[in-house]
Amino acid sequence: MKKIFILFILISVFVSQAGFAAEIDSVTPRNIELDNSQRIINRIINQRIQEGVQKANAQQDDAGGFDFISAIDDEEFTEEYEACDEEILYTELRKAIFQSLTASWGLKGYDLDKQLRNLLAKQSYSLSLNDSIYRDIDYIEGFSLNLKELSDVVNINGHLIGLDKLGHFFAEGWQYYELTRYDDYTFNQALEWGRQQEAGKFGYSTTGIFSFADLVANFNGWRFWNKVLLKENDPLKGALANFFDSPYVSCDIQIIASIKSRKIVKAWEQNTEFDLSDFIDGTWDEGNNCNSYDDPFIEEKVTARIKNVSPDFTCPFVPENCLGAQERYGFYAKHVLHPYCLIATKE
Repeated sequence: MKKIFILFILISVFVSQAGFAAEIDSVTPRNIELDNSQRIINRIINQRIQEGVQKANAQQDDAGGFDFISAIDDEEFTEEYEACDEEILYTELRKAIFQSLTASWGLKGYDLDKQLRNLLAKQSYSLSLNDSIYRDIDYIEGFSLNLKELSDVVNINGHLIGLDKLGHFFAEGWQYYELTRYDDYTFNQALEWGRQQEAGKFGYSTTGIFSFADLVANFNGWRFWNKVLLKENDPLKGALANFFDSPYVSCDIQIIASIKSRKIVKAWEQNTEFDLSDFIDGTWDEGNNCNSYDDPFIEEKVTARIKNVSPDFTCPFVPENCLGAQERYGFYAKHVLHPYCLIATKE
């Protein structure tokens, strides 16, 4: 009876963490032809960004504007007037992107992953755990992996990418951004925090798998959230590119509304559309940016299955993608690329 109680406690603990981590098989469906999902993903996300902007503006309208007439001769006008509320914008954008009633509670990345599986069912490939390269990992070695299904994979500009990566991009990307924006973390410290999470509840502790591709998605997720208002320079762009970069959203005076209401009316406007190709590269693909495993026994099991499924498969599957990523990420490459990807060379 005591053993059953202890097992129940352990299961409860792991179940509470299990939703944090999803995995994909990037080897078995390697030769499956899938339509490019980039356009439909862009459309979904831009619709959700617009929804978030509209809801943020609606809240601002409820709060009232600023008296235009009395402000004309007020020298303190520009200092006193607070235009658009950034906190409301970020909150409403997260709620819209995750299609959630809250911005913070719950398993946002996993929920988004599941939404996209439904929305992209005709473009994606679904594989059961029992048919995957992870089928021999048992409950003790990868508890979360055995509790739920694998995520689906899609073709994004020729790269085989798990939909779980988009969950990481938006959810863990926000966590990175929140750390640097509110908690005084440096960007490097945020990257290290992400690595620790992957070594814990997002990876080793729940699935037995450490995904470097997750870290690439997280990194680029910070870039997305930063580009919403573009408060910081993009770490992957040079000085000139950063100078000419523009945010997704800006706070602009609404001329007609201001005249009609005799108040200064400012509102958020989406002035640059989201394009996933700004962030995606071949190291989001776990077939190029390889996984690491919690212990050699798990790695042996997975390696044996890979040889059975695809005897000629080696990681990185496309070394040129790693070469491009070495240059793209530069100083940060060591934070997001598997060692095999870091040392990849031209064949």
